[in-house]
Amino acid sequence: MSFRKFCAVVASIILSSFLAQAQETRTAIFAGGCFWCIQPAFDEAPGVLRTVVGYTGGTEPNPTYELVSSERTKYRESIEVTYDPAKISYDQLLAIYWKQIDPTQSDGQFTDIGPSYRAAIYYGNGEEKKIAEASKAKLAASGR
Repeated sequence: MSFRKFCAVVASIILSSFLAQAQETRTAIFAGGCFWCIQPAFDEAPGVLRTVVGYTGGTEPNPTYELVSSERTKYRESIEVTYDPAKISYDQLLAIYWKQIDPTQSDGQFTDIGPSYRAAIYYGNGEEKKIAEASKAKLAASGR
């Protein structure tokens, strides 16, 4: 095997390894009051690779803070959590989420009142929906 061919094979293996790692990440989206208030808890969790704050649930294109805080949209302040499921599970992310919010408050979170501050879990598939609903039921049974 020529040196050039060898390098191409090695590069292909390395690239495949990186692509496989990239495919191992998942994304979860949560709304829970002010997005900057819940972000640190997720940032500190082992297995969380990245968090991004933004707005979820509305229909207007390119929402801004001014638009969302006007409370004339259906957007909620949210956090997108990119995580490694081999290091942290969706259920563990939900446990972090429940500790950051008051699940009994329907008009916002803590002193942040209004539709854009209401809590919500935006599950991405049927499995996440099932896990989220079980987690919510477990929380309700705990009396919290």
